[in-house]
Amino acid sequence: MPAPDAVYGSPPPDLVEVAADAAQLSPLIPGSVRLEDLDAGSLDRVVMVAPAGTLERRYALSLSLRALRPGGRLTAMAPKDRGGARLGRELKAFGCEPAEIAKRHHRICDVARPPSLMALDEVIRDGAPRHIDNLALCTQPGVFSWDRLDPGTALLLAHLPALSGRGADFGCGIGVLARAVLASPAVTAMTLVDIDRRAVEMARRNVADPRADIRWADIRAADSTPDRLDFVVMNPPFHDGSVEDQALGQVFIRRAAEALRPGGTLWLTANAHLPYEAPLKGAFKSATLVASSGGYKIYEARK
Repeated sequence: MPAPDAVYGSPPPDLVEVAADAAQLSPLIPGSVRLEDLDAGSLDRVVMVAPAGTLERRYALSLSLRALRPGGRLTAMAPKDRGGARLGRELKAFGCEPAEIAKRHHRICDVARPPSLMALDEVIRDGAPRHIDNLALCTQPGVFSWDRLDPGTALLLAHLPALSGRGADFGCGIGVLARAVLASPAVTAMTLVDIDRRAVEMARRNVADPRADIRWADIRAADSTPDRLDFVVMNPPFHDGSVEDQALGQVFIRRAAEALRPGGTLWLTANAHLPYEAPLKGAFKSATLVASSGGYKIYEARK
């Protein structure tokens, strides 16, 4: 019996056909198969929307090639300005001979996995989790702000009071905000939620606290968080892939309002240009601008 097909991400259907039963491999889709755990030579085909970041993209390509049987096919694609222009060269560096076409602003490379591959171990090591000194935390390329403290998070940390009761961190990343919140002994429980499996894995390493419940989930799902919380902290995303999507942050705000008890508090950090004032005022009894600096703003909203 042939090994199964797999897909990484959500390829545009007009660019490539994907088997209906293909296993999903993307770390940004909760419930997906963990690419790192696949046995070498266990797949017949992989279709991939290649990540934009160089280390992340080469890591995903190398793991996919390792998982393919010799002669198995990899179809990788990316917008030309988000890694697509480099795909062919990167695949050749692994010892592949890709056929490359351009279509709808994408570069698409199709390649048969050769009997032997080059540089896999080095590339996998470069994209793997690691501890970095400037954060003093475990992190991984591809995770939001993986190698530095995000300025919006830093501004929120500078203004966040000691919190108490049951709370949550929506879009927890590697756990920077949660670690600060859990420094308060008055916090009784905290749910950390992120759509990125890699961030969740790093948060589980970084937040070694029995009060923390860390979940790989899409915050837009109704069952992703507990309800009647005393507080929520968040630095919500505002990109869907490479496209700015302000609706994402607005969904986070609505979900926070749904999860909080009456009188509960949301602490939010965001880029200054994002128009979150209207959804905050629509979902909360009050919303106060606490700080604005360096292109970021902090709001405290009370339900």
